[in-house]
Amino acid sequence: MDCELGCRMGRVEQMLRYAYWNTGCKGIVIGLSGGIDSAVAAAFCCRAVGPEKVLGISLPSSVSNPVDLEDAIALCHQLGMPHKTVSIDPMLEGYKTIPEFVETPYLLGNLMARIRMGVLYYYANRDHRLVCGTSNRSEYMLGYCTKYGDNAADIQPLLHLYKTEIYVVARELGIPEPIMKKVPSAGLWEGQSDEKEIGLSYAEIDAALKALPDRQWQAETPAEERVLALVKSSGHKRLPVPSLLTGSQE
Repeated sequence: MDCELGCRMGRVEQMLRYAYWNTGCKGIVIGLSGGIDSAVAAAFCCRAVGPEKVLGISLPSSVSNPVDLEDAIALCHQLGMPHKTVSIDPMLEGYKTIPEFVETPYLLGNLMARIRMGVLYYYANRDHRLVCGTSNRSEYMLGYCTKYGDNAADIQPLLHLYKTEIYVVARELGIPEPIMKKVPSAGLWEGQSDEKEIGLSYAEIDAALKALPDRQWQAETPAEERVLALVKSSGHKRLPVPSLLTGSQE
């Protein structure tokens, strides 16, 4: 293992242990999609506090790929952590009774992300656990997440890692090959792909995100222009909610 990578991984585990001990919680809960980000976050949690204290919850819907659930269950078995499956379909149907409910992929996708986080926080509240987030640095910078959905968490072990770095860490952690080889997807509708939706590969995205700060965020290529536009438009997702208390010391 590369020394720098090993040190960074160690710091992640230390951060998780500190949060766990400092809050006096009894465990961690994490949503497992069957994808690489949640798998790596779960592995970090297990190494930090012990797999018996980490509850993995899969939250499939009618459009979810059954293979994703199988992969999540296999991961939990490998890590030695408990697993639970909770379908969000009944909850989604309840929301559809809202007067003047409009169903589009965008609206439904955001609603599903918030339902899933609501379920995770229910179990966290019930069992006195922390909710572990699974967002990586690439998604965070582009705003490729749902406010109060998948970007809500008590701890974020991957937020400093670009998506391309996640794969390097995943190999070191022994994440199963079927998860490693999977096309990145939020699973919000059938056939959905992160890179297809963004319009760039993660290699292009990460290259742009690393290059732009060195040039005072001046884009020089079409890929950088696309990334810069997404970073600018999603700034509100990375800032505190505006209020008259913002910046106040009281």
